[in-house]
This record gives sequence, C-alpha cells and structure tokens, in this order.
Amino acid sequence: MSRLVAVTGATGFVGPHLVSALGRRGWKTRLLVRRWSPVPSLPGVAAEIVLGDLGNEKALRRLVDGADVVIHAAGLIKSRAPADFLAVNRDGTARLSACAPEARFILLSSLAAREPQLSAYAASKQAAEAVVAARSGPWMAVRAPAVYGPGDRETLAYFRAVARGVAPQPRMDGARLALIHVGDLAEALVLAVERPPAASVYEIDDGQLDGYGYDDMAAAAGAAVGRTAWRLPVPQAAMAMIAAANGLRHGLGGAAQILTQAKVREIFHGDWAIHDHRLAAAIAFRARYDLVAGFRDTVIWYRRQGWL
Repeated sequence: MSRLVAVTGATGFVGPHLVSALGRRGWKTRLLVRRWSPVPSLPGVAAEIVLGDLGNEKALRRLVDGADVVIHAAGLIKSRAPADFLAVNRDGTARLSACAPEARFILLSSLAAREPQLSAYAASKQAAEAVVAARSGPWMAVRAPAVYGPGDRETLAYFRAVARGVAPQPRMDGARLALIHVGDLAEALVLAVERPPAASVYEIDDGQLDGYGYDDMAAAAGAAVGRTAWRLPVPQAAMAMIAAANGLRHGLGGAAQILTQAKVREIFHGDWAIHDHRLAAAIAFRARYDLVAGFRDTVIWYRRQGWL
C-alpha cells in the first residue's frame, strides 16, 4: 500500500482534525481545497494539495490518483436554496465516487440521514449514502451526530449564551441527542481506515448510552464556562419565527443561515440518540472525551482564541 488517503472537506471543521490524526498515524494525505479556501494550518503534517471542488472532475481525478482510501468529509450544511443540498451532497459524492471505483471509500454522513423527511439536508445525506452503497468497490458511511470541539463556530453561540447565564433549549419533553468531540470523530475515522469493517452505513457517538438531554448539555456547558446557566425553553413557534426571518433575508440575497424552517423540524425531532453501536465494536473505538471533558476542552480552546 502507498498509505495515501485522499480527503475532501479538509478546510472545514472536522477536516483539519482528521488530517492531523491521519498524519500522527503515518498516513500521507492529499487534500481537495477550493481556490478561495485557506489551507488549514496543520503542524507536523505534510499534505499534498489539489485545488478544486466537487464539481471539477479533473481535480477529483488528481485527488484520488493512487490513493488507497478516499475519505469524503466535504458537504453542504446550509444553503439559500434546498436544491443546492442535492447538487453538492449527492451529486458531488457521485462524481467523486466515480473517479475512484476501486479505492476504499469512506463517506462522512450525518445522523440526520436517518430522518430524510425532515429536511432537504437530511434527504441529501441519505441520497449520498445510497450513491456510495451502489459502488462496486469497498465502502462505508459513518453517520455522525452533533459534533463539537475546537474550531466549531456553529455551536459557539450556545457557549456564549451560557457564559452570559442563559442556556437556550427546545421546549420538548424527553428529547435525547448523541454528541461527539471532533477529536474523537477524527480518531474513529482513522480507525475505520486501519481496521475496515464490512460495507454498511454506521452510526458513531461518544459512547453515552441513550445520548444526552438538553439539561445535561446546560450543566456541562455551565461547568466549562464556570457559571450556572438558567435553562430557557424555546417553543417551536418562536424558533420558527426566527427561521422565517432568516428565510426573508435569504430571499433578499443575504448569506445562508443554519437556522431554517427545515432545521427547526430537525431540532424538534425528539430522538437523535445513537441506536447502532456496530462500528465502535468493529474498530475497537472508545471516546476520549465525555460531555463534561469535551465541553471543557472546547471552552479552553475558545478562550485561547479570544472567541469566548
């Protein structure tokens, strides 16, 4: 083997952690980087760069040439138009997969794919899984739950609110959700490279049975920032109003926002816990961070960067 892994999504949130983890284990990496995206700073990692995106077949062929494994971690998580999710998440996956028919292909998917009726994003992630499952070569898809940790901007607002003494959460009873620290997700993906399980769609989390409640999140975040936060239950109607305002801004040409009406439906779905534990058993994965330790590590990083 050449011990070469081709990686998409290297400039996103998960990507730099994944590339660093591969480098620590002796894997060479080749990264697909959009021309207008900064190359991540990865101390100690010598990565080959291919400029391009998922719509550039020539760049994709250069990316996967001679690679033993392809890890497809790129994906669209917010968009002004629902159709864009399929164009990137499904069609981009199909284009990349077709360029590497024999390489081992690992798709980083989302737990949202379990409920495709909730949003265009969820449906596009399930469609990407179907593309990969139709491959002739070896494959697997890993459905990640909510991912947090150093570098995460999407949940930064939550930590800032808790630091001010307020922990907003959806007003619903009995909701459970899985979580995983980004470093643990990266480690799980590297283990999947080195100890490939049977072709399948898998789920992964930090090992907490039945996931967490929102009160667990508030307590862990409060401990991390050093104060007790007041729980603020937010009704679905109130969150939908915020999403509607975001939709108006989208219509007027504003930047894409993560909170849309579809995202509200995802948030108010009560079961985002992991039910399939086959992957952790197959690759002998054990998370380094539980929620308390993971939130503490995240807050330390935020403060060092001046984000919090």
